[in-house]
Amino acid sequence: MAEGVKLLGTWASPFSRRIEIALKLKGIQYEYSEENLSDKSPLLLKYNPVHKKVPVFLHNGKPVAESLVILEYIDETWKDHPILPKHPYDRAIARFWAKFVDEKILQTLYKARSAKDEELPKIIEEAGEQMKILENELEGKEFFGGETIGYLDIVAFSVAYWFQVHLEVLGVKFLTEEKFPVVCKWIGRLLDIEVVKSCVPPRDKYLAHIKTRIEATTDAAAQCMPL
Repeated sequence: MAEGVKLLGTWASPFSRRIEIALKLKGIQYEYSEENLSDKSPLLLKYNPVHKKVPVFLHNGKPVAESLVILEYIDETWKDHPILPKHPYDRAIARFWAKFVDEKILQTLYKARSAKDEELPKIIEEAGEQMKILENELEGKEFFGGETIGYLDIVAFSVAYWFQVHLEVLGVKFLTEEKFPVVCKWIGRLLDIEVVKSCVPPRDKYLAHIKTRIEATTDAAAQCMPL
């Protein structure tokens, strides 16, 4: 095990899964601590007092929070099997698209999760436009980084998989080969990689988890409505 390496995460968090994929791709041994976000541990509150969220990456007792930051830290600390491009321009482009995934596509997913029935079609249309932009960036490539899985693949896959399961619970078929052939083939290639496959939550368990989360969000919103 790499000295002093620990990850605080949750099994259903796409952000935690990002870090696990990177660690396994690089062959870094680590200690994993499953967090209960309904009853956060003193360790989580100590090492991420600002956001109180996972993942938190500990290296020799020093914490790093936020998944995109953690991915870069890991890549800069352990040089073998790099996940970010070597050229500064290519690195900047990868960071740009990672922000697009988290600030656009992911935020649209959040809206879909709590949307009313009449709002959902417009949100799905917005998501489709965003996903098509991302697909155009992937066109003609095996992976976003070229011939091997890299930083942007890790970031985008976690959200694409999460997005797909969320919308399936809502009764929406979104990531289909007819609509997004390039993205669907890319997801298939990633799932053929044993490291990636090992970090994907069991589908039935994940579906049940997402359904519970959506129902809880709906119930909370209903309780806030005026009588």
